[in-house]
Amino acid sequence: SIDVDGVYSNPAGLAFLPKDGFHLSLTGQSAYQTREIHASTPLWTQDGNITEKYYKGTASAPLIPSFHGAYKRDNWVISAGFAITGGGGKASFDNGLPMFDAMAAGLIAQQSQGLVTPSMYDINTAMDGKQYIYGVQLGLSYKINDWLSVFAGGRMNYVKSGYEGYLIAKMKESYGGKTLADLQLKCDQSGWGLTPIIGIDAKLGRWNLAAKYEFKTRMRLKNKSANSLSAEGIAMLDKFADGRRVPEDSPALLAVGAQWEIIPQLRVMAGWHHYFDVDTEQYTKEMLGDTNEYLFGAEYDITDRIQVSAGGQRTKYGFNDTGMNDISYNVDSYSFGLGVGVTVAKNVKVNAAYFQTLYDDYDMTSGTAPAVTTNSFTRSNRVIGLGVDLKF
Repeated sequence: SIDVDGVYSNPAGLAFLPKDGFHLSLTGQSAYQTREIHASTPLWTQDGNITEKYYKGTASAPLIPSFHGAYKRDNWVISAGFAITGGGGKASFDNGLPMFDAMAAGLIAQQSQGLVTPSMYDINTAMDGKQYIYGVQLGLSYKINDWLSVFAGGRMNYVKSGYEGYLIAKMKESYGGKTLADLQLKCDQSGWGLTPIIGIDAKLGRWNLAAKYEFKTRMRLKNKSANSLSAEGIAMLDKFADGRRVPEDSPALLAVGAQWEIIPQLRVMAGWHHYFDVDTEQYTKEMLGDTNEYLFGAEYDITDRIQVSAGGQRTKYGFNDTGMNDISYNVDSYSFGLGVGVTVAKNVKVNAAYFQTLYDDYDMTSGTAPAVTTNSFTRSNRVIGLGVDLKF
């Protein structure tokens, strides 16, 4: 694409913008997501038998804003952008997570030497999590000749995350009502990192070929926690200990794409994204494999003022069982989107779009017979976007 949204997707292509001057884009997205886990285990169900429990987290972000701006003068373009490049909302699990139930069962078994069975107690638990990654980008594009341009720039990333949850396990009133486990988790994380970015674009007749490389971003998130003393020493909560610096690098990204103008009114395009996850340092680095995304789309000018578009994406992760946990997990997916753009005035264009992601299921089995636990992970995602482009 050669348009103002190229500030993020194809910054080198900005040098081929047809008009000198300012190019601005303001966009707001509204997103709704769910995260769902189906769990089956004999260890912590209320009757002690193998039964299933369903956990659903909901997340909504009424407004996710972004800004892209570029100023072109002859062969030079200076560009800047702001966006929430990761996270963007709050997820709430009103009935907790499987890991919390497992913690309760383990603590109770340790205290009672197995004398207290799951049918003798109740668990009350909940978990909220939020994450925002704010990105501010600045860069410079230069057109070397009539068909080739390059870009160099960078993005400053600031991360703000928070996790809050509780777990209370009590004996049923008929067994005395004693508190068996009482855990409180409250952790805020913050950190920052710098992403150098380079790009290249080649405009050859009806073809446009582009590539962008984002270098690995070193991130260290510092915890500021007010967890209960009972949460100390529990391995699965170690990541949220007060004062700990948690490594959460963002991977390097290679993005390549091609666009072909079949006729002046119709353009088709395809792309490939490769995230170098294995090279990052994260709290659970050994869990990662590289991620690949495959994209395609088309854009058609119905009239000089109205455009429509459609696109799709396949995302394939390299995770295995050790890379999946209740708080942070990803599963392979298909996404599709539809859009329309209307030029309402000489220098003003309004855009609207919808996209949805369809996620696969990921089944994970752990433990040994007869204490085998099976978790099935999936998600859902729907987004509406509105924006306006200005040129002057």
